[in-house]
Amino acid sequence: MDVNDNPNVPTEVTTELVLPAAEASIAVQVGGMLFNTGGFYAQYWSQAPEANQYNGLDKFDVKTDFLDNQYTELYAGALNDLEYIRTASTEQEDWGNYLVATVLRAYTYQLLVDLIDKVPYTESLQGTGILNPVFDDGKVVYDGLITELDDALGRVTGSEIVASTDMLLGADIDEWIGFANAMKLKIFMRQSETASNHSAEVKALIDANNFMSMDVMFASFADEQNKRNPWYDTEVDRLGGVNHVATHNIISYLKSTADPRLETIWAAATVNDQYNGNFPAGKTIPGIKNEDFSFPIVGATQPIYLYTMSELYFFIAEAELRYNNDATAAKAAYESAIDASIALHGIATPGSELYGAGKPIEFNETHKQIMMQKWVSLALVNNIEAWFEIKRTEYPSISDATVASIQSNPDAYTPGDRIKPYENTLGDGKWLTRFYYPDAAVSSNENTPSQPALTDKVWWDQN
Repeated sequence: MDVNDNPNVPTEVTTELVLPAAEASIAVQVGGMLFNTGGFYAQYWSQAPEANQYNGLDKFDVKTDFLDNQYTELYAGALNDLEYIRTASTEQEDWGNYLVATVLRAYTYQLLVDLIDKVPYTESLQGTGILNPVFDDGKVVYDGLITELDDALGRVTGSEIVASTDMLLGADIDEWIGFANAMKLKIFMRQSETASNHSAEVKALIDANNFMSMDVMFASFADEQNKRNPWYDTEVDRLGGVNHVATHNIISYLKSTADPRLETIWAAATVNDQYNGNFPAGKTIPGIKNEDFSFPIVGATQPIYLYTMSELYFFIAEAELRYNNDATAAKAAYESAIDASIALHGIATPGSELYGAGKPIEFNETHKQIMMQKWVSLALVNNIEAWFEIKRTEYPSISDATVASIQSNPDAYTPGDRIKPYENTLGDGKWLTRFYYPDAAVSSNENTPSQPALTDKVWWDQN
């Protein structure tokens, strides 16, 4: 029995072992701290008045170490694992798992660019070969991701096998092909306000209509210690669920459209059993208490949604209106998006009760209406994606009304419009539009760029 191998520490790992680790690594970041941050900056929630956990975050007071954990985990964890899969799959001509890893790599890099603009890409993930990779411009990364996705799609026929341990799309190669095309659509649409708006490529994707048919979600949670949804695990189980109250923005908009999703994502205020929201960064407004406001409903087993069918249909609706000038097709996609959002929340009320003729959100052929409903559909589903879309489109619009003027005259405010934070460390009228390069990058990579201002914009943000 002269054996010295630990059976719990394998000397070789397979795609079946590595893929779920990479998927979990991405999901925990999107559904954890970034979900929390996006909720503040998409103005879904604000710091509760009788708690203090996110006072700085709420009023745009963030430091250079803010994204340290997320940056480190996405590179050393997710992207490193995905690179292993891509290398092994290439050697084995395992093009199904190669596609899976490439799609997730695109998702992760897109996320990083949208947070901090320039990131290590062309020289990254080389181990000791390149210890100080250059930071590439966001456009270089975006263009590279499209090339990678096209290459991976060109290698598959639809008959390939995906690792049975896939935790996002049930190891279905057709769904992964659809997810790849949906990622291309997102990357192209994110550039819609730039000179390179890729209208021809977007039209081709929509014409082909080869997208996934289900939400891309990580749903492997249980209501047990260390197995719960990461936001719930931190905010509710550990911190008592006392830090987040709804904003006036989201509550007033959902009320104005008699939207049944109001009651599925927000709890009524305990003081009066009504749905109420505070103003962004308004915890120091005199006389308010936690009991005055609605708190978010996020369950212990709520899935982490990376890319929903509702989000996909809203991209299609926008593209049909923007590039094809086809209001009929845009209306169909818009209504499908709302149907998908209502289904995600388990609501029995048909979408036609909202968008039917004469109903509150009947399609009016405007870009603004599409984006406002996209904002609603992403609420407490994928908060960080909602913030990215606000930066891209400037919808919801910024209200001319101040907190004081809304308090004195509620009619001065258009429901849903963004409200200038009651407290703002950046200065009145300024908005945080990106984050600093993390200290984790600065301390380990001499090629990290100089720190930007928090009001600087990522490359595709032209508004």
